Amino acid sequence: MGRLFGTDGVRGVANADLTAELALGLSVAAAHVLAEAGTFEGHRPTAVVGRDPRASGEFLEAAVVAGLASAGVDVMRVGVLPTPAVAFLTGALGADLGVMLSASHNAMPDNGIKFFARGGHKLADELEDRIEAVYEQHRTGEPWDRPTGAGVGRIADYHEGFDQYVAHLLRVLPNRLDGLRIVLDEAHGAASGVSPAAFQQAGAEVITIGATPDGLNINDGCGSTHLEMLKAAVVEHGADLGIAHDGDADRCLAVDHTGAEVDGDQILAVLALAMREAGTLRGDAVVATVMSNLGFKLAMEREGLQLVQTAVGDRYVLESMKEHDYALGGEQSGHVIVLDHATTGDGTLTGLLLAARVAATGRSLAELAGVMERLPQILINVKDVDKTRVKTSAELGSAVADAERRLGSTGRVLLRPSGTEPLVRVMVEAADIEQARAVAGELADVVKSALG
Repeated sequence: MGRLFGTDGVRGVANADLTAELALGLSVAAAHVLAEAGTFEGHRPTAVVGRDPRASGEFLEAAVVAGLASAGVDVMRVGVLPTPAVAFLTGALGADLGVMLSASHNAMPDNGIKFFARGGHKLADELEDRIEAVYEQHRTGEPWDRPTGAGVGRIADYHEGFDQYVAHLLRVLPNRLDGLRIVLDEAHGAASGVSPAAFQQAGAEVITIGATPDGLNINDGCGSTHLEMLKAAVVEHGADLGIAHDGDADRCLAVDHTGAEVDGDQILAVLALAMREAGTLRGDAVVATVMSNLGFKLAMEREGLQLVQTAVGDRYVLESMKEHDYALGGEQSGHVIVLDHATTGDGTLTGLLLAARVAATGRSLAELAGVMERLPQILINVKDVDKTRVKTSAELGSAVADAERRLGSTGRVLLRPSGTEPLVRVMVEAADIEQARAVAGELADVVKSALG
């Protein structure tokens, strides 16, 4: 059996890969592992459970809640809320465990389970491994030690979570959004209620699209993975900007008043300068992955800020931020972490902070995002090659060195083996898109011949 936990919890096709039995078993295992680790010592354990609007979330939530209660954990069911809201409430309510049911930006048939530790932080890898091992041990026959009578967990709906989370977002905001007209694309997802409420209460005039979830339409042609509708709506309504979330609203991408996309790198650049001005950008540093656009790096250097780069994945960004006490980090995909106010990427918070910067400066988002020039980026996936030899092939090493010489300081080459498929990703950036395309094509050919 392969590892159940990926970089963002357990994910798969609901009712095929991710069944009610698996959800129930993992929840019981999580309760037992956290009890063994001493998390529940001296008190009756509690958990916060939330979900996105996917139809499958209804039966999976029931399975998770049943599993936790059967293991003696009291459950506060917060209903449909974003992933960062569940993380926030886990911390704010002093819960021992948080559980979110969502497959984020994936298509509707998928779903996932993500566990949060006390304080709303991601579970440590060793705890995930232990949960998986305990789940397997009991799945194959060993009976659980089950409480009875008054020892079983109690289940209650916690309706106050919505207002608590919105109030938290508004407390964090440095200034109001009065005078701004903003289009919000909620991806028919978990933020369809809280995000418009937060923006409206902050003073913005709000136009919503993709905010009528029916359990089946999440991420369907809308949200941060499909910006076409948002771009059109911003132009049509003469809005100052547009904000797009994904299904669980841990991401945020934006659109300026002309309908041009503002990606995660540009959002990071705008927020970095705002935080430096406010004195909250510790170490004058921003954490991003190696996939961030070279234009972002050049802009940070020009502004005298340090760019700390990590492997691809928001978990690595978060690890670096915690280790060095940095305040801001994120990915090009719009996963932005403001660590003083959130334990995970929070799309609604990111959108609010971006809009607050527009309101405070009186400058358009297009002008603010212009602090960095996005250099053309070409990505080619070379399939059916031996990805393990990327770093050891002399032929490939020579070709990369030659390409880097030709590109000079305004270009970049990145070769990255896929974590899940037998392919190598060739990424080339250059000031000129034709040069980027030519160099990427040449390197892809070398990857085929050297590693094929």
